[in-house]
Amino acid sequence: MNRDPDKHKIIRDIGFSLLDAGRIIKVRADGFSMFPSLKPGSTVYIQPINGDITPLPGEIVAWKRESGLVVHRLVRILKNESSILFITRGDSCANEDKAVGADQVVGKVVRVEDLKGRTITGEDLIRKPFYLYNRVFVRILLIVRKLLNTIS
Repeated sequence: MNRDPDKHKIIRDIGFSLLDAGRIIKVRADGFSMFPSLKPGSTVYIQPINGDITPLPGEIVAWKRESGLVVHRLVRILKNESSILFITRGDSCANEDKAVGADQVVGKVVRVEDLKGRTITGEDLIRKPFYLYNRVFVRILLIVRKLLNTIS
């Protein structure tokens, strides 16, 4: 797939600006790191986090990095006198992500619309994932998909 890096940067920057301005943004889930909670192609609504709102472990948060947003589940929060660090992990990832600072966590997922038109909100988004099961399921799903592509 041919992606225009300048176009991607512009869209990323607009999304960051909208979140900074307090606006909810919609993004399309891409990849399997949050499977089965977020399936590829699902529409994810991200509410900005400001000083009054702190995400809780179990919620799905969005944090920014140079290439764009990462949308993973908050595993735990580490606090000391001078900083707060957030530890996240994809529901089907083998390991936790590198800790990110509070300034990098820009939003939390408040709504998901899957490709079948189902909407997931509120408490239904908060869960304790079965990481190993999810990873195995994704691996099988990708193998079947690859086999079907080679057959057709």
